[in-house]
Amino acid sequence: MNEVQCSGQERSLWSCRYKNITAEDCKHSEDSSVRCNVPYMGFEKTVRISGGRTRYEGRVEVLQTEANGTLRWGLVCGESWGTPEAMVICRQLGLGYANHGLQVRLSGGRSVYEGRVEVRVGQRWGSVCSEGWGTTEAMVLCRQLGLGFSLHAITETWYWDGSNTTEMVMSGVKCTGEEMALSQCQHHKNVQCQKAAARFSAGVICSETASDLVLNAPLVQQTSYIEDRPLHMLYCAAEEDCLSQSATKANWPYGHRRLLRFSSQIHNIGRADFRPKAGRHSWVWHACHGHYHSMDIFTHYDLMTSNGTKVAEGHKASFCLEDTECDEGVSKRYECANFGEQGITVGCWDLYRHDIDCQWIDITDVKPGNYILQVVINPNYEVAESDFTNNAMKCNCKYDGHRIWVHNCHIGDAFSEEAERKFEKYPGQLNNQIS
Repeated sequence: MNEVQCSGQERSLWSCRYKNITAEDCKHSEDSSVRCNVPYMGFEKTVRISGGRTRYEGRVEVLQTEANGTLRWGLVCGESWGTPEAMVICRQLGLGYANHGLQVRLSGGRSVYEGRVEVRVGQRWGSVCSEGWGTTEAMVLCRQLGLGFSLHAITETWYWDGSNTTEMVMSGVKCTGEEMALSQCQHHKNVQCQKAAARFSAGVICSETASDLVLNAPLVQQTSYIEDRPLHMLYCAAEEDCLSQSATKANWPYGHRRLLRFSSQIHNIGRADFRPKAGRHSWVWHACHGHYHSMDIFTHYDLMTSNGTKVAEGHKASFCLEDTECDEGVSKRYECANFGEQGITVGCWDLYRHDIDCQWIDITDVKPGNYILQVVINPNYEVAESDFTNNAMKCNCKYDGHRIWVHNCHIGDAFSEEAERKFEKYPGQLNNQIS
């Protein structure tokens, strides 16, 4: 959205006047932001509903900032509410339809949180072609219906009665994940659905809770170093495609590859466990390292120029998702040994040490210069999360052909102007030596 103009009477931002945005219109430095608060007796308060059976009901509590700066949740007196404590039951907005220009609903599921996706065209309801339907599109649909987050995007009909199929009225849905409704996503003007995909319709399972992964940026900065690793120690890595293309032309087993190595610690700070998209029946056994891969790609590692041109890359297939360590009072639930269940429990983290195969970027062919190290977890949105904005991490790098300095590692996909000004002035780190 660009040049948004509201009168103040609108109930939704979509009801304000605005222009459609293009890449040239606006930079991230111009992003709109807001801080909402409700003044109350000199304090700012944040409201929550607690103790209910769902997130739509419960005891009303407010977060109060006291004179000494501490925060405390407190109850709202229920005198005028007719109860000792203020209670509320909220209506689930949009359930069955939504007022964003295109009515949608879920049909045939076992509960209101799942089913076949149907949209209303004129006076009739129809289904959505399953072709291209994925987690991102399912996220938007769940958001539009007010049902929280996408737990699974379904492209088959075994979840509901296939005999009661409806006409295909929408196809080619492609969302970025930021939209508030399917009508704001790209889709075909006329229905185009390949014969194989036309047998199925798009479906979804929504959930009130979701995981939220975040990287430990300081750990990447603290553990970064260069290693010249002999080729005879990289056969497994080559088999798993963890080296750059020029490695195929090397004189194996002689010579070496230069690797930028670092540790990666991934925390789940959400409200649901992070689980692989597919069940263990589809996991692939890799004999070289002796483990199952539960996701095709779990992390992207990229080295880029300041203008975003990629000069080297790496990737982390999901060796195994497990609880390496947990916060105090939280028990581990997932481990990879003996074909165990994989995942990351809420309050736990998975640690990939710097000395594990493929925990690197092959920089053998990289010339000296200033670069940006970028790490992105769950890059293809294969598993739903409550927040994808904290899945990316960036660092400044300076490589002189012998050593590499990694600094200013932070969560997010952009650098501040201050960070850019300091790019050339960073004095370096003594521990970033060639081993």
